Amino acid sequence: MQNDLFNLRDLIAYFIVAGIGFLIQLLAGSILQDWFALSYQQALFIGYGLAFMSGFFLTRLFAFHARNSTQTRRQVFKFSLVAVISCLITVYGASTLYQLSVDLLGNIKGEVPHSQKLIDLNKFGSQVVAMGVSFISNYILHKRFTFADTGFYDRLKRLLGL
Repeated sequence: MQNDLFNLRDLIAYFIVAGIGFLIQLLAGSILQDWFALSYQQALFIGYGLAFMSGFFLTRLFAFHARNSTQTRRQVFKFSLVAVISCLITVYGASTLYQLSVDLLGNIKGEVPHSQKLIDLNKFGSQVVAMGVSFISNYILHKRFTFADTGFYDRLKRLLGL
């Protein structure tokens, strides 16, 4: 059934798109912290912004059958609303989990095999968990809100007199 919430085709396509966003955010955050001495939270926020830019177009093209839609403006608006929620979950969720993990477990570092690169496992684990929660939230919201005709955008325009 194409209308099921957890349609296998949509779920796989969205997982691949979200995986690309995850890699963009993870690499950008790591590089930003190493090269520009940004805080963990600042690097998460900027990395999220970079992943957001690619996320809309990839999601629209490959997930939820929205590529041929004539409603791009409303999809961008709704995608942005969902992105704000996702950003809060990702950035503040990961920051909170990171601090909690350091308080409970101490700083845990690991070395990348066959290299000299040390990884902060508290940060990495916190980011993976927060992004996993964000993934689930985003999938459901994009499937049922962003790329669905809910009437929300039209009601908001009328309310704002646009």
